[in-house]
Amino acid sequence: MSTPITFIGLGAMGTPMLAHLLQHGCSASVYARSAASRAAAAELGARLCAKPAEAAREAAFVFTNVTSTDDVREVLCGPDGVMHGARPGTICIDHSTIAPEGARQIAQTLESVGLHFLDAPVSGGVGGAKQASLSIMAGGDAAVFDRALPLLRVLGQNVRHVGPSGSGQVAKACNQLIQVVTIEAIAEAMLYATRQGVDAQAVLGAISTGFAGSRMLDLMGPKMAERDFSAGIEARLHAKDFGLIAASAQAAGLHLPALEQVQRQLDALMQAGWGKDDTSSLLRVLESQQP
Repeated sequence: MSTPITFIGLGAMGTPMLAHLLQHGCSASVYARSAASRAAAAELGARLCAKPAEAAREAAFVFTNVTSTDDVREVLCGPDGVMHGARPGTICIDHSTIAPEGARQIAQTLESVGLHFLDAPVSGGVGGAKQASLSIMAGGDAAVFDRALPLLRVLGQNVRHVGPSGSGQVAKACNQLIQVVTIEAIAEAMLYATRQGVDAQAVLGAISTGFAGSRMLDLMGPKMAERDFSAGIEARLHAKDFGLIAASAQAAGLHLPALEQVQRQLDALMQAGWGKDDTSSLLRVLESQQP
């Protein structure tokens, strides 16, 4: 028999993730706010529902992939949320990037009514969602993770249990911190090279196989050299993530200088109106700050 699932959050990543689960043999009920998302879900063969609670009524697993901590809390724990329709024992898997403390609070709320929760943010972007090659970092009970693992492996190639509730979000924060600080470093290197009169593409070819080589350099270096700022991942999402990390670090009494500097650069990017462009636009921010 097919596994009944619910999927909430059918954006650029959620829709292909749902498609993979349906191709795996799951049957799906969905809740989506936008007409475009509802149309995409119907085309895939999912059942459309008016409320999250209704969508979750028969599900063994509930997948969410929305924007903010408050969005996750609303669709899972709000007045029309999943917790008011799901059967005890249902596993809720959240792929959103949210605050670790928020994930812990949501887990406690769901556990109070007999539901299980995994905070399982993903890395790999829209391409990884389409290719089912995401990295998935999960927090929650290890036995619950083991039950969810076969479906998580439908969506990602690197699926890891990191620790108790909130740990997946901590791992995602570490991922974003390294990723975006690296993008800023690449932008500074590209600006330095061009202002020294050296071809940026030639520099990339010279350094890409050395110790400076990285996936981010391979992705962002050519985009900056070609001045291609079309969005792979919209910069506003990285700005949102850095806000979460900064708040969490401040609450923990941590001083993280690179985080703080790059957050200021992301703030300048947003103020310039480039939030829906690619984060490679950090190069444009630097250029605008030069004398």
